[in-house]
Amino acid sequence: MKSRFSTVAIVVGLFLPASVARAQQVSAYLGFGSAHDSSNGSQIDTFSDGTLHNTPSLGGFFMALGAGVFVNKQLGIGADLYWRAPQGDYAGLKYRPSFYSFDGIYRPERWTTKRLEPELRAGIGGARVRYSFDDQTACDRVSGCPESTHFQVHMGVAARFYVADHIFLRPAVDVHYVNNFSEFGSNWVPQYSIGVGYGFGR
Repeated sequence: MKSRFSTVAIVVGLFLPASVARAQQVSAYLGFGSAHDSSNGSQIDTFSDGTLHNTPSLGGFFMALGAGVFVNKQLGIGADLYWRAPQGDYAGLKYRPSFYSFDGIYRPERWTTKRLEPELRAGIGGARVRYSFDDQTACDRVSGCPESTHFQVHMGVAARFYVADHIFLRPAVDVHYVNNFSEFGSNWVPQYSIGVGYGFGR
């Protein structure tokens, strides 16, 4: 699995410099929002004291960081990272989930104006759940601890509303399909966010 992620990163790393060199537009954004998934319903005797701890649903405050490069008026490539900013509680342990993806971007020319740039994104990447703990025995009782990684497919719809020549607001709805996301109740993880970004070369 890790080799698959490395291959994607290498391909993007080789392609990106050439794309930037002939890019019509380059942009980056920082955002915040939330991602959601249900609990898998498990109860774990995490600390071997007879107390059962419930596994949580996924939620909380997420941060988002992303960039995009358009090689013509409609087509581009992008990369995104989403992570839960504060650690959450997972059956008595602290945890932090994150999602990353490398996407193709399509900007429908029909709905693009001077102030509005809609975009459709689709790509692949990974999801990671990292745990923090003081007791290795407790970690051993939680499946995937200290860290689990999963392959994911990402799809998203976003719109850039330019409030100035280069500054934009970016509301977005994303969906992650995470392979075997057993830490939670579903492989489907919807996400909602809004960001502030800056575009070059408009």
